[in-house]
Amino acid sequence: MKRRVVSICMLLVALGVSSQNKKTLVTINKEVTTVADFKRVYEKNLDAIDSEEAKSVENNLTLYINYKLKVAQAYQLKFDTLPSYKKEIAMYREQLMAPYLQDTTFIADLVKEIYFRTKNEVKAKHILVRAPKDAAPKDTLIAYTKIAAIRDRILNGEDFEKVAAATSEDKSARDDPRSGRKGNNGNLGYFNAFKMVSSFEDAAYTTKAGAVSKPFRTQFGYHILKVDAFRASKGALEVAHILITDTTAVGKSKIDEVYTKIQENEAFEKLAATYSQDGGSKLKGGKLNKFGTGRMVKPFEDAAFSLQKEAAVSKPFRTRFGWHIVKLLAKHPVKPFLELREELTDKIKRSPRMQMSETAVINKLKAAYAIIDNEVAKDIFEDINIRTLPKDSLQKVLFSINGTDIKQEAFVSYVQNKKNKPTYMLFDNFKNEQILAHYKENLVYTEPAYAHTLKEYEDGLLLFELMQEKIWNVSSKDTLALKTYFADNRGKYKAETLKDIKGEVMNDYQSFLEKNWISELRGKSEVKIRKKQLKRLIKFYGNR
Repeated sequence: MKRRVVSICMLLVALGVSSQNKKTLVTINKEVTTVADFKRVYEKNLDAIDSEEAKSVENNLTLYINYKLKVAQAYQLKFDTLPSYKKEIAMYREQLMAPYLQDTTFIADLVKEIYFRTKNEVKAKHILVRAPKDAAPKDTLIAYTKIAAIRDRILNGEDFEKVAAATSEDKSARDDPRSGRKGNNGNLGYFNAFKMVSSFEDAAYTTKAGAVSKPFRTQFGYHILKVDAFRASKGALEVAHILITDTTAVGKSKIDEVYTKIQENEAFEKLAATYSQDGGSKLKGGKLNKFGTGRMVKPFEDAAFSLQKEAAVSKPFRTRFGWHIVKLLAKHPVKPFLELREELTDKIKRSPRMQMSETAVINKLKAAYAIIDNEVAKDIFEDINIRTLPKDSLQKVLFSINGTDIKQEAFVSYVQNKKNKPTYMLFDNFKNEQILAHYKENLVYTEPAYAHTLKEYEDGLLLFELMQEKIWNVSSKDTLALKTYFADNRGKYKAETLKDIKGEVMNDYQSFLEKNWISELRGKSEVKIRKKQLKRLIKFYGNR
């Protein structure tokens, strides 16, 4: 029973506070400030205030009123029309909008997915049929038909690697007689997150081991891939190496000589500096940058990852670059999710995957908005002279977003300098941009937190410009006025000359100017404070 009564009392208090929040606290020249408006500003600055006197609700209300009076004058003087102001506000608005253009749920899920792909590697092979990103529908269909036919051959029993060597348009799949390089038959080895373009990575991790994927598109064209295996990630290594580039018997003799010196406990770092022919690492004791699987040629990777303990040294081995000896410096296993989450989030935000987040936002907006297309108006897409059509013939509505009409003229303007893509592709991009633009334009009405923060910055920047004109420039440039102020207030200062305490006098003069300015603004303004609401506020914060 007691708990129920307490709950009811708490609810009544909450309802009372909520009701008070909507009431007027102060009216400044007919502009109303509610209790909630003042509380939002007061509480935002409360933690930065270090004295009880400075925390006074009455003192802060006085400062708030003075602030609003100054900002009002800045608007009266048209400071908001200054080009410098408009430019800075536009930049800040874009920065402030950024979080609202991301689907946070989508990103959180993507971070978890990328962490799984960081902890687990996939081994795959692929076949590529090239098709440019902006290929015409006819050419796209040709490429898709070709990759689909190749996939059918493999599903009907042909060996993937043989088909890859014969048909793949990825040059690395085939032997290169000129250089003597052996083709990889489509084999990519093991890889994990961020090693491939996102659509390729997605296909690899969503195809079962032993299975062949359906054809999928990347920026390079159409692919199919076959997954050979999955395994837990081996993490990353730091190693040092010694390289002898001579692949003949002479080179083998030299690397064996170096290896003998290592076994006789000569310092690896000194031997690297003396004998290694890798100019990029020899002066660093042979040390290489940290790497994971898929970054080095396979023999080097195998030798490095086979070392179990730090300071262990491999036997000499050969790659296409020459003869190597590797020393293990440190192992870096994959960190736990909570330790890696922020780093992965940053990587995702810097990668093309962020377009997926924007796409998720656009798809949500499409579902929420009333978007009506006018198919008849799209007839202009077929006109080869679309970019030179007169404006007066482009007044049909292409589509509307929540009642806002987007006309043909806007689309033609959009495609003017985009001549490398077909019109139908450009229209999809244009439509998405218009949906986002509509969302941005209405963000101040749909997101109160955004609107409040933007308003605070707009007013703060205006006040800065006004303070500079009214106070700071006057105190620093009007030397005669400063001297007069010093002479009138000489009794306050111990120094005999202005130059000895100019900084102190200038600060006092600025305060003097501001005090007079506030007095002038107050004198020609109508300020009404609701004393009842002020008393309730003082009591509310005094009891906290």
